[in-house]
Amino acid sequence: MPRLLDATTPAALTAAVTEAAARLAAGELVALPTETVYGLGARADRAEAVAKIFAAKGRPSDHPLIVHVADAAGAEVFAEGGALPEVARRLVAAFWPGPLTVIVPRREGLAAEAAGGQDTVGLRCPDHPVALALLREAARLGVPGVAAPSANRFGRVSPTQAAHVVSEFEGIAGQEDLRVLDGGDCEVGIESTIIDCSREHGRPVLLRPGRLTVAEIEAAAGQALVARDGSAPRASGTLEAHYAPTAKVRLMTAAQIDAALTVWGASTPAQAKGATSSAPALAVYSRSARAAVAGTVLCRMPADAAAAAHALFADLRALDASGVPLIWVEMPPDDAAWDGVRDRLQRAAAA
Repeated sequence: MPRLLDATTPAALTAAVTEAAARLAAGELVALPTETVYGLGARADRAEAVAKIFAAKGRPSDHPLIVHVADAAGAEVFAEGGALPEVARRLVAAFWPGPLTVIVPRREGLAAEAAGGQDTVGLRCPDHPVALALLREAARLGVPGVAAPSANRFGRVSPTQAAHVVSEFEGIAGQEDLRVLDGGDCEVGIESTIIDCSREHGRPVLLRPGRLTVAEIEAAAGQALVARDGSAPRASGTLEAHYAPTAKVRLMTAAQIDAALTVWGASTPAQAKGATSSAPALAVYSRSARAAVAGTVLCRMPADAAAAAHALFADLRALDASGVPLIWVEMPPDDAAWDGVRDRLQRAAAA
């Protein structure tokens, strides 16, 4: 089964990072923590290493990966002409290290497989001490950047704990020797905001919301974001159905959930709904719903957007583990701070 490398203490960090960086340099996979979610990483400059990511995840090879670098100088290695576009430079200066990915024109001959064959590439510098230590040590060993999508099977709920990664790949052929750097729980909890900075007109385009709000991005960019159109490059995590637990997710308002629970509780006995002593028939994930009724389990969604993002994937995984076939989820508020959480839930419900 995948093996944990403890990186949660300063005493353990050096040995864990040294082993993980050596494996990356050798073309092997390593799961690493970031402030957003855990990533499944391979050196981005070798096609055979990147191919292992797609195989392990069951991910289509034309669905691009994000390349993680230690700093802006590392990003320029992958950029066309060795320089980031001006708007990307402004965003990088404002938000790196942090939960922001910029898509820029890609240097020819480098990271084509990680980019899904496109002439653009997504770049990010994570704000996590373990990830940064790994990227720096890997760079010392000749690895210019690490391609790293979320460390889970394709389309499923992203991992925010090392144990989530182990559970995803335990029993998966070829992953018995996977190393998982344990850097603790991910602080942000949802994937990075993705901004396309590759357009000739220089205007940035929001491709995937995250923790950063549109107002914050526009202030740093010094210009308004442009609406996404058909010419946008493919980007990680932007398929209509994604981030999905095994249970079916249904998005509802708080009023709809309360009304449905009233009907649920007044209808057939819990046993007839498919509930057992170990697996309820329904889970409710809500900020405001009343107490659970027979045959259901209630999990409270945090009322604060940042706290909700931090808890989202771990809570969905826990509800899935309870064996419920259906999860009713209260729709997040119509507020910019909740855009990232709303995006993940809408894609989970579309699966």
